[in-house]
Amino acid sequence: MKKNIIILTYLLTFSWQIMAQKSTQNIFPDGTKIPKWFSDTAKIQLKQLGKQFVITQFGAVNDSTLVQTEAIQKTIDEAAKQGGGVIIIPKGTFMSGALFFKPKTHLYVSDGAILKGSDNIADYPKMPSRMEGQSLDYFTALVNAYRVDGFTISGKGTIDGNGLHYWEAFWARRKENPNCTNLEVSRPRLVFVWGCKNVQVQDVKLHNSGFWTSHYYQCQNVKILNVHIYSPYQPVKAPSTDAIDLDVCSNVLIKGCYMSVNDDAIALKGGKGPYADKVPNNGENTNIIIENCEFGFCHSALTCGSEAIHNKNIVMRNCYVNEASRVLWLKMRPDTPQLYEFISVENIKGQAKSMIYVKPWTQFFDLQGRKDAPVSYCDHINLKNIDLKCDVFFDVAISKQSVLSNFNFDNLNIETKNGKIDKSVVNGFALKKVKINKALVE
Repeated sequence: MKKNIIILTYLLTFSWQIMAQKSTQNIFPDGTKIPKWFSDTAKIQLKQLGKQFVITQFGAVNDSTLVQTEAIQKTIDEAAKQGGGVIIIPKGTFMSGALFFKPKTHLYVSDGAILKGSDNIADYPKMPSRMEGQSLDYFTALVNAYRVDGFTISGKGTIDGNGLHYWEAFWARRKENPNCTNLEVSRPRLVFVWGCKNVQVQDVKLHNSGFWTSHYYQCQNVKILNVHIYSPYQPVKAPSTDAIDLDVCSNVLIKGCYMSVNDDAIALKGGKGPYADKVPNNGENTNIIIENCEFGFCHSALTCGSEAIHNKNIVMRNCYVNEASRVLWLKMRPDTPQLYEFISVENIKGQAKSMIYVKPWTQFFDLQGRKDAPVSYCDHINLKNIDLKCDVFFDVAISKQSVLSNFNFDNLNIETKNGKIDKSVVNGFALKKVKINKALVE
């Protein structure tokens, strides 16, 4: 009888743990339910994309040295004229400048195909755009989709930014002027998606971007699945090649991706400046899930900022981190009002220089005449189920313009050279089952 009671108690406890785990998996950090949309990771099939338009049927030839923007754009335009379809890059290497996808058109990069970006900035015309939290005229990307609902990029081929020339130009300029901004050197992004709903990017390789690799601005319902994103950090560093920049986006799933770049892997942006929260083109990032991803070399796996005003319900889980400088970086910009809230980093393994990094970001600080510096907030920041080797665990030093509250660390196993935790910088700090170098921290 006693044995049966023990078994029953175990089963009830086990069932409760499973239910609790499922419950945690099905809610955002603020307690709202995660929509079923996030669980649907079905891949787009080529046959679903409509009529196929192969670029070689419209004048493009397999020549890695010939800029063929006109022939490839002609293919896109013809597909749009006929009511939509999928533009196919066949096996081979095809160089191009800026391409503009239109409603009901898609991009498919075949296995063994390379869509190669021109390294001449003249092939990327300036247009109204969005860069570093500002609305301005800037160089277009290699792949552009403006208000193309349902836009997809698929296939197992490569979109290659051919960025070496741009990287070298940047470092030459930085040598001349160490304080030069990113925008002083003319460089194109690889992919720019603006004002689109129901976007899916899957399976492709996004490599060697001249600037940010993929930038999503004012988009809703975006899925990025099993994408391989890479730019080198040696022998020539590829500056500012962020893997994924989310800029005023809601409902985003990033799953099964590999990211290794010479800047932040995933950066959440949305505006900068002392009155950034009053600018109509700025806004928040909400309901972002990053899962089952691997991070190679990067400045940070997940970064809030530096051009961000509000990030809410951000979940990074079930990921492996290797060679990252930081796992979670909260950039506190003292010239911008910021609110980073309900952020959870869960089920993480690997190694990094810092686990959590929260410090003022003062690069190009500008209050634009505002007398009172804005105050920024980090609230409900959760670390859970993490097994990590790092140099510094709690890399936090804030100014009087930053307010930290409700940090919750649960079930952490950290091996580190510096395990100090300054609880005084956080209003409401809960630690449960936190081990630093095998010693339990109270």
